[in-house]
Amino acid sequence: MFLQRSIKSNPRIKKFVHWLLIPRGQARPRLWVRLFVNPFIHKKGRNTIIRYNTRMDLFPFKNFKIGSNSIVEDFATINNGVGDVYVGNNTGIGLSNVIIGPVKIGDYVMLAQNIVISGLNHGYADVSKPPRMQPVVTKQITIEDNVWIGANSVITAGVTIGKHAVIGAGSVITKNIPAYSVAVGNPARVIKKYNFETSSWEKV
Repeated sequence: MFLQRSIKSNPRIKKFVHWLLIPRGQARPRLWVRLFVNPFIHKKGRNTIIRYNTRMDLFPFKNFKIGSNSIVEDFATINNGVGDVYVGNNTGIGLSNVIIGPVKIGDYVMLAQNIVISGLNHGYADVSKPPRMQPVVTKQITIEDNVWIGANSVITAGVTIGKHAVIGAGSVITKNIPAYSVAVGNPARVIKKYNFETSSWEKV
């Protein structure tokens, strides 16, 4: 903790350490970080599979943890550079998903293909600078247990998706989605909710 505080409080040291970890102008860690640092810092549960062709852009200064019996399919990207990423047990991250922290994904979550889940936004308030040069803004995304998200969906920063919700393919989630509901569209809206008294899904 003392070392971290010392680095953060000295801009020159912080810049040098950043260069050691990340090549200039890139958003992925250097090879030595991926091979010799991350395996000892980030936690992977038993029987979890991370496919060879995934891009795990993980940095030691933020947290990453994935539970047991989960899978990250080929061509997915997970980046914790600006926020922690937590993935629960028995969760499937589909082909070509992009997950940028801060993100927390629960147990038994099913993510289809080409989904973007990003807790990151670029600032644009200062019109004298391109958005790429402005500070980033992050907001926590939470996806609770048993959620199913259809292919090509986008989950925007700050959103919570409640337990056992279903998100239709191609949806853009810009607001919280309540538990036990079905949401579709761009921007997504809730079209069904589960009625526990009648044990059925009912249109809203």
